[in-house]
Amino acid sequence: MNNRIDAIYARQSVDKKDSISIESQIEFCKYELKGGNCKEYTDKGYSGKNTDRPKFQELVRDIKRGLIAKVVVYKLDRISRSILDFANMMELFQQYNVEFVSSTEKFDTSTPMGRAMLNICIVFAQLERETIQKRVTDAYYSRCQRGFKMGGKAPYGYHTEPIKLDGINTKKLVVNPEEAAHVRLMFEMYAQPTTSYGDITRYFAEQGILFNGKELIRPTLAQMLRNPVYVLADLEVYEFFKSQGTVIVNDAADFSGMNGCYLYQGRDVKTRKSMELKDQMLVLAPHEGIVPADLWLTCRKKLMNNMKIQSARKATHTWLAGKIKCGNCGYALMSIFNPSGKQYLRCTKRLDNKSCPGCGKIITSELEAVVYQQMVKKLASYKTLTGRKKAAKENPKIAALQVELLHVDSEIEKLVDSLTGANNVLLSYVNVKIAELDGRKQELLARIAELTVETISPEQVSQISGYLDTWDSVSFDDKRRVVDLMITTVAAKSDSLNITWKI
Repeated sequence: MNNRIDAIYARQSVDKKDSISIESQIEFCKYELKGGNCKEYTDKGYSGKNTDRPKFQELVRDIKRGLIAKVVVYKLDRISRSILDFANMMELFQQYNVEFVSSTEKFDTSTPMGRAMLNICIVFAQLERETIQKRVTDAYYSRCQRGFKMGGKAPYGYHTEPIKLDGINTKKLVVNPEEAAHVRLMFEMYAQPTTSYGDITRYFAEQGILFNGKELIRPTLAQMLRNPVYVLADLEVYEFFKSQGTVIVNDAADFSGMNGCYLYQGRDVKTRKSMELKDQMLVLAPHEGIVPADLWLTCRKKLMNNMKIQSARKATHTWLAGKIKCGNCGYALMSIFNPSGKQYLRCTKRLDNKSCPGCGKIITSELEAVVYQQMVKKLASYKTLTGRKKAAKENPKIAALQVELLHVDSEIEKLVDSLTGANNVLLSYVNVKIAELDGRKQELLARIAELTVETISPEQVSQISGYLDTWDSVSFDDKRRVVDLMITTVAAKSDSLNITWKI
């Protein structure tokens, strides 16, 4: 163990005037070491909320390999701001007989008092981090209550223009006349007692009218009809939301029939705001509404009287549920039973607005039989060396997206850290940027999920093989698990079948 070396670890989450640079941290640590051989581990742009940092993980690996005798840091919170993570590190240091030194906080980790003082310091480090997080949350709800637009894409019918509210730069929704006419027509149509979602989506599809570049579908329509951003909010609207238990920020006198509203989810609300208005937060917005109050309320009450949208139910009709798509438009296929009880598959887009010619006549049992045979063939080829090598190839697109995702996460962490001591102007800017970055993060995660080729272990291959050999006796849930391991999508038409494999 005499050949072990000393290590210096330095971390900086973001460049700030009041933060110490990595270079300065290293100089402090070298002074503590007073010369000698040492290795430097530095992580720049990483928060202390966890230990998922490349150089820190390298340090841990070197400790476990018996290469490190002493770890020196500028301050304790360079290691972590989490009590649990810090305690785990102290246990690791003790296990591998590694001395731990903070150059600015002199503690002897070999004594009970020294370890106790370390734990006290890390408690306050975690408190600081949680205080920052609470400040961000409080700032968000404060901005909500003042009618600020909280990021995200402008709803259909509006575009955004920059304005100042209470001296803070934000954005205001401005009516798009052409789109607003479509919105009003949508509400006028739904207000008719006999008009359904399908009637409206079919009409706009036939007219070639797109909503944010896409054909109007039922979930989008339902969301728009519920959104108070469109209403010319008057006293009746105020009374409606009050009767539903909604928390209304503005006074009744402010509801003059001119402005739209923002509906935000309250801090303690567990239900979806589209389904439940109780304890949601309603705020008058600075923008002009589009839909008259009486018309909006007629539609909202009709929605409430209709059957509530059911949450996603467990698949029961076919073990291909969630995988089968229309071979023409890519929309999901759903099970339909004819009077004789035979089960068919139909395109949901075709059923919604008839804008897709459909997938033709597909009998569920026949499709399942074909897919099963293809699964057997695919697994047989996968078991070959060539098949495994092909499956194991790294996708460069995924790697590039993962790099960008790390960058986005880093930028979000930097913005959160920058809120310490921030004024209102900075809070306004940071909140908008965080919302934009989070939107990009969700896009990247969705794209990575689409491109990811899942690899399966030899044990899973053996298990899948066993299931396929005894397919008729395998449970419905196990069939679904096998399909999920092997298949991404099944694009089907009556005369063709295209399977996108995971293996």
